[in-house]
Amino acid sequence: MVRDGYYYGLGLLAAALAVGWFTRPAWGVIPVLLALFFLWFFRDPERVVPGEAGLVVSPADGKVTDVSLVTEDGERRARISIFLSVFDVHVNRSPITGVVSDVRYRRGRFLNAMNEASAEQNEQNVVRVEGDGQTVVFKQIAGMLARRIVFDKKVGDGVERGQRVGLIKFGSRVDVLFDAAARVQVKVGDQVRGGASVLAQLQPRDRLAAAGYAATERPRP
Repeated sequence: MVRDGYYYGLGLLAAALAVGWFTRPAWGVIPVLLALFFLWFFRDPERVVPGEAGLVVSPADGKVTDVSLVTEDGERRARISIFLSVFDVHVNRSPITGVVSDVRYRRGRFLNAMNEASAEQNEQNVVRVEGDGQTVVFKQIAGMLARRIVFDKKVGDGVERGQRVGLIKFGSRVDVLFDAAARVQVKVGDQVRGGASVLAQLQPRDRLAAAGYAATERPRP
């Protein structure tokens, strides 16, 4: 369990005891239920991380809401968007093995994370990971309920594929951006699990160069 779960859960259990003691025991039921919810919400299950080279795994649990090509910092990239409801595990994991080369926190709005505009307008943390000659960017995007984004690493830190790196509290969204030549393994509507579900297979750089790849191609299923 994430440490925050103990803070919220134990605090509410203490509040339930106080309310029940000074008023009626029945009034303590509400904070007890809230405590149980927070203890469940901040769960942090173990995951089996796939070991095949070149895989991009999901950084979060949730539902795939978009698979498309976008232009990010002047580069054409494939983007997969994942919506996290309040019922999903909210621990975030690194999509690849590599080194954190950039971390940028952007203040913004708190639109519904299902809204397409949330990808650009909402408060978010943008993380760039470099590994095996590839760059993968993932964004921790706040939603209407999410008011705190946690990222535990800093620039220069090494990360392993599937390693825990942060948390978004309550409903939110995660976007993953990578080479447009990658073979995408998911589609809109799929449910994915952080650290375990494969989103895409990156293509070796030497193979792309030999094929004379142009970044205007569509993501390949």
